[in-house]
Amino acid sequence: MSTMTVESVPTAPRMKAADRRELILEAATAVFGAKTYVGTTTDEVARAAGVSQPYVVRLFGTKEKLFIEVIDRAYDRLIEEFRAVLPGDPEDLGRRMGTAYTDLLVERGMLPVVANSTALGGEPEIGRVARAGFSRIWRFIRDEAGFSPEQAREFIATGMLINTIVGLRLTGDYGDEVSATEVLDACFPDAVEKVRSLLPAAGEPW
Repeated sequence: MSTMTVESVPTAPRMKAADRRELILEAATAVFGAKTYVGTTTDEVARAAGVSQPYVVRLFGTKEKLFIEVIDRAYDRLIEEFRAVLPGDPEDLGRRMGTAYTDLLVERGMLPVVANSTALGGEPEIGRVARAGFSRIWRFIRDEAGFSPEQAREFIATGMLINTIVGLRLTGDYGDEVSATEVLDACFPDAVEKVRSLLPAAGEPW
């Protein structure tokens, strides 16, 4: 489990530019995932990455441009993880891809960022990038994974439900609230405890 928090991400004293860029994107994913696009500032991202705010602005420009790169990176990661589990029994592919999706909870903010991007479809630039990312996922599921339209719809619908669980932090109600318990058991039949260990409870920081 990652030990990175929104407050701080370890940095190396002589990090290559590409590595530092990736570190900032990782930190930005955590902060945007915890506080949403609207609630995040570039200063908070800079503090989380252990760099100066002017450096973040110099590297990425505006907050919007930074968020767009975070979205692109998130969709790249999704496809990368899905592609890694393609080899194997075709009958078990849906389960393997579902596990790959939930495993992304290890990186703080990854799934909340995807969910937040879909809620910003009305923003001209962010919406364009989010729609393109969603389209990439759909085409991957249909063309490379070989899912039928119905299977693709069910898989993505389950993913959106998982995003809702993550956003609402329902794991804290598991065992105490009937609906939350049923939803978690349905979405994570073999990994409820693993998911609960990766998600903070309501009111706790990412």
